[in-house]
Amino acid sequence: MTGLIIVLVLIAVVVLFVISMYNSLIQLRNRVKNAWSQIDVQLKRRHDLIPNLLETVKGYMKHEREIMENITKYRSQAMDASTVGEKAQAEGLLSGALGQLRVQVENYPDLKANQNFLALQEELTSTENKISFARQSYNDQVLFYNNKIQMFPSNIIAGMFKFLQEEFFQVEDAKEREVPKVSF
Repeated sequence: MTGLIIVLVLIAVVVLFVISMYNSLIQLRNRVKNAWSQIDVQLKRRHDLIPNLLETVKGYMKHEREIMENITKYRSQAMDASTVGEKAQAEGLLSGALGQLRVQVENYPDLKANQNFLALQEELTSTENKISFARQSYNDQVLFYNNKIQMFPSNIIAGMFKFLQEEFFQVEDAKEREVPKVSF
């Protein structure tokens, strides 16, 4: 009788351990999803601001058609991207095209003085900063989650219930990795 009680207690401990580990994996996966949704909200905001920016710029920059077409094309690619990797790559291209636009704006003093343009540019810069913070938070959550599903003994539970690794939101564009140069 005592042996049966010990076996039942051991089974109960194992079941409680599996439930606890499974719930912690679910919690971490949901945190990753939540962090991704924060990025997605900011990316949507960025995508919504771009048409207004292009419309404002269009009247001044008639000779910069290629840059505006690239921004439109990369914005569409970013909005259509389905995986984290595709989205990161498309967003990198879009950031590069927006950077080219910012450089070209320097050649148009009237545009630089336009209040609507200045407000849109400030809003876009603010949104880009928010994207950066959200991306950092997302990558932190992915790191915790991926560590959990790869480390023993949680890797056994993760394998049993098919928890898959999440992809980091990495900067693909080498220009984004460069440290900005400050000159006075």
